[in-house]
Formats: sequence, structure tokens, C-alpha cells
Amino acid sequence: MSIRLRLTLWYSGVLLLTLLILGIGLYSSLHYVYFGDVRRGVKAQAEDIYSRIKPDIYVSSRGLYINLQLDESDLRNNNILLQFNDLESKNVTRNPPLVKTDIQFTVSQEAIQAAYERRGYFEQARYRGVDLLIYNHPVLLEGGPVAILQVGHVIVNDLRLFSTLRYTLIFIGLITVALAGTIGWFLSRKALKPIDSVIAAADQIQIGEDLSKRISYDGPNDEIGRLTETINGMLGRLQVAYTELDEAYRAQRRFVSDASHELRTPLTTIRGNVDLLEKVWAQLGQPSMDDERNVQLSLEAMRDIADEASRMSRLVNNLLSLARADAGYVMEKKELALQPLVEEVSRKANLFPRQAQWRMGDLSAMEGIIVRGNADYLQQLLFIFIENAFKYTPEGVVTIDAVASEDAGQIGIRISDTGIGMDKDEVPYIFERFYRADVSRGKTQGTGLGLSIAKWIIDEHEGSIEVTTRKEEGTQFVIWLPIVSREQD
Repeated sequence: MSIRLRLTLWYSGVLLLTLLILGIGLYSSLHYVYFGDVRRGVKAQAEDIYSRIKPDIYVSSRGLYINLQLDESDLRNNNILLQFNDLESKNVTRNPPLVKTDIQFTVSQEAIQAAYERRGYFEQARYRGVDLLIYNHPVLLEGGPVAILQVGHVIVNDLRLFSTLRYTLIFIGLITVALAGTIGWFLSRKALKPIDSVIAAADQIQIGEDLSKRISYDGPNDEIGRLTETINGMLGRLQVAYTELDEAYRAQRRFVSDASHELRTPLTTIRGNVDLLEKVWAQLGQPSMDDERNVQLSLEAMRDIADEASRMSRLVNNLLSLARADAGYVMEKKELALQPLVEEVSRKANLFPRQAQWRMGDLSAMEGIIVRGNADYLQQLLFIFIENAFKYTPEGVVTIDAVASEDAGQIGIRISDTGIGMDKDEVPYIFERFYRADVSRGKTQGTGLGLSIAKWIIDEHEGSIEVTTRKEEGTQFVIWLPIVSREQD
């Protein structure tokens, strides 16, 4: 069942119930007021007749005597029938001028009981097709009821009037509900037309798979307007999510492609050197071959194998670190003193293979500084920047020192070199996976994953990175870490 049909049925039903309550209330109140007036008129007529005939009521030797010879015009104008019932003899005396049929009232037990209680009693009856409202008035003589004066009022016209009113109300109610339902059906169609437009637009977006489309709506800011705005907002968020997901898929494909390329190179080298070793050692038994030359070639091949195996091992370890980052790995952190950690890294960095000079600068700014982090990952972070500095500084100086922030809420670890530097346009991309500056391609070995891992470690420690570089003049990295507290002397 459609919303349109349900709405029409609902408000048609509510309207029908409302009209039913109003109709019943109106009919009942009119009936009560109208017949209340009729009853009061009949009662007043009965009391007036009783007061006029009471002097003529007496007990004779033949029994109870009553004279009902009243003014005929007075009774006819009031549409009145009179009847007198003797409680003892059960004789009935009627008003002759008005009796044109053989209508005879019966006396009910309720009327008799009311007479003995000296009160009047109303009842409605139908005699020979004539509807009457009968008032039973007790006739009191010598202190007790001796008869009942019954005054009947013909209410045929009154009942016909209310019957007409009843059918009129029913007819008008049904016509009103039918008309309201028909008009409501068309109005609901007009009111729900924007929803059909929303559905049609959503279907077009679904079929075309174009999340950049939006649902146009130029109506008021009502429920449908807010619904359209909400759907457009949802489409916007879906478009952003879809774009980010698409970019993630492209990055993943590029990552797999670059990783495959990087892994293929050392594997090709290893396979080639293994083939060379097989040939060299296969010829050692032939006297024409120079054993010393073969041994030298074997050593060179094994060094190549070791270098490529080491390179592939670093690449695999880097890939593992990035896989942990993608999987949402949360490293364990604790409060630690930063200066001893940096001094330990500086000592180990002095043993790295390099061509540039290694210099540990002023670390006094981080004296007593406590940060919250993981010591192993912080050391790995510093080693990545130091190895990069050595790699891209064929000659010159690589320095590590400390920088204090202006707001004293952070501490900076600065690693600077006087190497080949890079273009400023390349800075936003250096933390992407497998990205390597053009000037370094073919000159230095590397996987292009180190800075991606470094960026992840910095983010996990809620820090930031600041890069300053100039081509052929060197590069400077400042790693900012939040300070937890300071040790007191």
C-alpha cells in the first residue's frame, strides 16, 4: 500500500470519525432539547386538564365518575388525545370528540406504580401506526390514587422530522468524506510529487553511478526540503568517501606495482649471481681455468647476493611496518627521557657507513624533557632521517641538535645536512610510499618507504614534521614532539 493511499485513508477515517461524533452529538442534543420541550408541553397540558376536570370527579353509587367533556378546539390544536383509566374497575373513559379511531391506551405497570407514588410517568407507544408520547397523570381522591389520566400527544411529525435530520446528517457526512477523500487523494499526490522527484533523481544517480549529481529542489524548507538537503549531504559524503577509496585503490595498485618492481631487482641480481657461481664452480675442476680468478668472481657474486638480500630484507621489514600502520596497529607508549635516547642514537649513527661528517650539536634544549612514546620506534624514526641524510650527502656535514619551541609545549629534534637537497615542489610528496626525488633516482639506492614509515611514527606520537630544503644546498628536518613534563633538578 502506497504512502499516498495510506494518507488518504487515514485522514478520511479521521474525518469520518470526527463527523460521526459531531453528528451524534448534534442529533442527541437536538433530540434531547426538542423532546424535552414537547414533554414539558404535554405535562403542562395534562396538569391544566386535570385542574379543570378535578372538580367533576366524585364517587357515586355506580362508581367513580369523571367528566372529560372538554373544549374540542383546544385539544385538537394541541394534537392531544385523552383517556381516563379507573384503577379499581379498569373502566376506560375517552374524550369522544377526538376519538375518530378505536385507539385505546394501555396502562403499563410502571405507570400504575408511578401513580401509587403520586408522580407522573412518561412513555412512548405506537397504536395503530400512530406514534404517541403519553403522560400518565395520577388522579388523587381522598388522599389516594383512584385513576390515571392519560394525555397522549401525537409525535408522528416530530419523529419524521428527526428521521429526516438523521438521514440528512448521514448523507452529508458520507458526501463530505467522499469529497474530502477525493480532494485529499489529489492533494497528497501534489504534496508527495517532490518525493517522486527525489526517487527518480536517486535512481538516475544509481544507474549512472555519478555521485557528483545532486537532487534539485526549489520548494519550501519543509520536511521534503530537509530530506532533499540530507540526501544531498549524504551524496556529498559518499562522493568524498568514494573518491578517497578510489585514491586508496590506486595507491594500493601503485604500491603493489612499485613493491613488485623493487623486489624484482634484488631477486634478479641474486638469481644472476647464483647462475654465475654455478658456472664458476663448475669450471674449477678444469685445469685451464684460473682458480684465483674464479674465487675472486665468486666472492664478488656473494657480496652482491648479500647486498641485495640485505636490501630485500630492509624492504620487507619496511613493508611489514607499513602493513601494521594500515591495519591500525597501535604501538605501546610510555613516558621516557628524550635526551638519553637521542644521545644513544647519535652514538650508533657514528658507526654508519657514510662519506659525510657526522656531528652531534647542542642537545641542551631537551635536557630533562619527558615525552610519551615508544623508544624503539623513536630510534627507528631518527635512524631513517639520519640514513637519508647520509645517503643524499656525498660530502659535507650531517648534524643533529635540539630546538626549543616558542610555546614550550613541544621539543624539536633537528637533523640537517649539506647534501644535494631537492626542489620545494617535491616536498609534499616525499612522505608518499615509493616516492623518490628525481635527482636521487639512479644515484642512490633505496626503496622510497623510509619517510612513509617515519611519517606514521610521527603521527602515532601526535607530533609533526617541518621540512626546509634548497637544491644543491641541503635539507633540514625538524621533528616536533609534544612534551609531557620536565624533570626537576
